Order: sequence, then C-alpha cells, then structure tokens
Amino acid sequence: MNRLPGTVIAIQSSGQVALADVEVLGGVMSALLMESDAEAGRLKPGAPVLVLFQEAEVSLAKDLTGLISLRNRLRTRVKQVDRGGVLTRAALDYHGHEIVSIITTRSAERLGLAAGDEVEALIKANEVTLVTRTESS
Repeated sequence: MNRLPGTVIAIQSSGQVALADVEVLGGVMSALLMESDAEAGRLKPGAPVLVLFQEAEVSLAKDLTGLISLRNRLRTRVKQVDRGGVLTRAALDYHGHEIVSIITTRSAERLGLAAGDEVEALIKANEVTLVTRTESS
C-alpha cells in the first residue's frame, strides 16, 4: 500500500459523495469519498491525513500531453524496475517518498521503463483512501 502524508485543503460534497482535495508534498491529490455529509465532516480543511492507494492502481505515463480525466498526476522519477514474466514492479521517487506501481511487463517494455526515467504516476480519485493521522503516524 502506498502512503503519502497530506493535509486536507477542500471538501466538496453532495449527498453520499464527497470530493476531497489534499495538499501532498507541494502538489494536490483528490480522493472521491463515498460517505454521508456527516461522515465526510470529520475531514475538514487543515486536517492531517494519510493518502493511501494500492500499487496496482498506479498507472504510468511518459511524455503525457493534453488533458485526461484522472485527477491525480504525480511527476516522479523511476528508482528501480523489477521485471517479472507478467508483472513489473516500479519503485518511484516522489519528493523523497517512495511510490510503487505494479504494471504489466508488456506495458513496462512498451514504455522502455528504466531507472532514472521521469514518469507520471496516475491514480484515479476513486482509488484513493484518506485516513486521519496523528502526529506520530
């Protein structure tokens, strides 16, 4: 599980759905929360959170241009690539924090993925979970 520290900066809600924007290491990530307005109320602007997302939910792109619907685009650098027969694990550096992406080996080969490459990590907002954190987490 990928974990990044963040601070809630905005919440937009409607019925059972809320969209939270979180400042994460100088950038902004969004999380789509399926909660009631009352439950989403525990996450107020200024609240410290951990931003969580699965390795298999991190897509990678090189030289991406134009607009896309994915809300979370993180510019990263590839630290390490471990190729398997079907899946490849890519360790990425995002402002000194490691993010891991698991993609198919075919995709890694198509990208020519190698240590040192600049790539964008792409994560859909509905794949992001927010957990309130304490000073010790």
